[in-house]
Amino acid sequence: MTEMKRVLIVDDSVTTRAYYRSVLEGAGFGVDEAVNGLEGLERAMGAVFDLAIVDVNMPKMDGYTMIDSLRRDPELATLPILTISTEPPSPASETRGSDYHIYKPAAPDDLATMARLLTGAAL
Repeated sequence: MTEMKRVLIVDDSVTTRAYYRSVLEGAGFGVDEAVNGLEGLERAMGAVFDLAIVDVNMPKMDGYTMIDSLRRDPELATLPILTISTEPPSPASETRGSDYHIYKPAAPDDLATMARLLTGAAL
């Protein structure tokens, strides 16, 4: 039996986090949540995740600042990151350190498929 892949959802909207959790748990992932980039960074440093799904606009620490911090940490630099936002990534830097970007609202099939691809889970 394969080990369950773990996903960290970082979004300030409780509704969005609940939606992502429902989709991802239904697809066989273990899920943890954080309400902003600062809490997301703390959770990522305190546990092992196979993927982080990060909103861009959040209080306390935005998603891009969180991603920059993860990419500077040798132990977390290779963590796959999916950004999901109503805004496009900055044209100058494409996905700004994430591995892929989806526009909100994320369709359930797209979210589950990208999570599988980025974690190496079976499709």
